[in-house]
Amino acid sequence: MDTFILETKESTDYKLVKTHGSAVYGVDAIKISIEVFVKPGSKFRLVGLPDNAVKESEDRIEAALKSAGFKLPGKKIIINIAPADIRKEGSFYDLGLAIGILAGSGQISDDFINDYVIMGELSLDGSINPIKGALPMAVQAKRDGFKGLIIPKENVEEAAMVDGIEILGANHLKEVIDHMNGDLSIKSWSGSSPEISNASNYDSLFDFSDVKGQESAKRAL
Repeated sequence: MDTFILETKESTDYKLVKTHGSAVYGVDAIKISIEVFVKPGSKFRLVGLPDNAVKESEDRIEAALKSAGFKLPGKKIIINIAPADIRKEGSFYDLGLAIGILAGSGQISDDFINDYVIMGELSLDGSINPIKGALPMAVQAKRDGFKGLIIPKENVEEAAMVDGIEILGANHLKEVIDHMNGDLSIKSWSGSSPEISNASNYDSLFDFSDVKGQESAKRAL
């Protein structure tokens, strides 16, 4: 699971979009960089030790883009997820990859992408499915100095436990596109939300679903 921010470099025949994020392992997040390279051609290639779920993102992204009124560019797209020696797992890269491809192909503005970390799994109709690890993602985003985190709306309360960072929850890819283009302002949650500060909600919001392995420790707790 990763989060994303973007920088760009252009020439007359190619555009390079560089993103940065954080992959979640247990309760910690580590920084990940993603490079989207768009040039004349017709091939889509994803490198950097992606698992099958990540490799299948091309099909989900293509359908989601069409549902949002956009398209996968008919160009050569090379995406590198670094560091290459760390295996990338899960479908939660979809939203960040889609935004990077749109920016790299000039279909959306990249004026605001540097401000945000972007995470979410895309359905074929463009809706954004909930993810795991929103809390460590928010911690990582704040530590890296980002303005905010764009995630599925269902994960907003968890991420909002982190003070000092803007949390934006979206239901559909089109909402994120419109936000990047300045056509729509997604509702912002900043700091700890009142819903999650109530101790009576603790049991329903905190569990071990994001902790991989550690079965003995989880049983003991």
